[in-house]
Amino acid sequence: MSKVSGYHHLTLSTDGAQEDFDFYTKTLGLHSVKRTVLFDGVIPVYHLYYGGKNGDASTIITTFPFRKPGVYGRRGSNQSKIVQQAIPVGAAEFWVNRLNERGIAAAKLTRFGLDRVAFDHPCGIPHELVENPGDTRTPITNEAQGIGTDHGIRGIYGAAVSVMDRSAMDDFLTIALPLKKEGDSDEGLLFSVPNADGPRAMVEVLHEPDRPQGTWTLSGGTIHHLALNTGDEENQLALRAHIEGLGFTDISEQKDRMYFKSCYVRSPGGALFELAWTVPGGWARDEPADAIGTTLVFPPWFADRKQELIDGLEPADFS
Repeated sequence: MSKVSGYHHLTLSTDGAQEDFDFYTKTLGLHSVKRTVLFDGVIPVYHLYYGGKNGDASTIITTFPFRKPGVYGRRGSNQSKIVQQAIPVGAAEFWVNRLNERGIAAAKLTRFGLDRVAFDHPCGIPHELVENPGDTRTPITNEAQGIGTDHGIRGIYGAAVSVMDRSAMDDFLTIALPLKKEGDSDEGLLFSVPNADGPRAMVEVLHEPDRPQGTWTLSGGTIHHLALNTGDEENQLALRAHIEGLGFTDISEQKDRMYFKSCYVRSPGGALFELAWTVPGGWARDEPADAIGTTLVFPPWFADRKQELIDGLEPADFS
């Protein structure tokens, strides 16, 4: 039995908090699931979570808006390149029209046999909405934003990773994680993420040997990591031991993220992967289950810095 069941979340570093919130909740129709702060380091930065209304795993996109500290990175190879979410078959035209009407340039394209809508986050990170016939999850609806079941985002489809050396990434994904290789063509490599509940999730590897190296630090304008769902701690630690035992020693100890626990591993293709599982209580540990994502919350270990962090955060209207 696989120690991974789909994606847990995707995390990227963006620019302005307001444009980020409006992009995901008002343009794409996701719901605010959690508003907290960066747990690592000392810089006051929001950590914003978006997804299905109940915060279902495999729907979550999280962001660190870095406009106020002014820390920016460089998009390039050996780095995750495209955030991808699944939509119902036939929904692409709706999204092309909606995005273009809102001033976000969007166009249809096809890769690995799947139609998709390509566009950019306001900070420049490429996004795609992929018509995935293998995904049966109920679409995320948002009546206030005019998005119903025929067009709503189903959740994470995956991510495209740019690499200079496709062979090393192939070995890591199939031997260390392990994912299943589904395709190998001039378009790139395609790997499926095991899923116990049915929806197909992917990692697409794009071979770009002439593209300059991208930034690996936590910095605006770049994707930080792709988190796979281990379901529980036993699977997480067993997979961590397996990966480390193969010689991939650039892997972290378990970290407490309040709502889930995580280990991080740097792949030889540069992309950072996280192994995550949701703790009991999940998003409702510090907010009512029917009101998650409505208040700014802090972990207990930041109790003595709460006002300092609030004062250092970028002003934004999250209503």
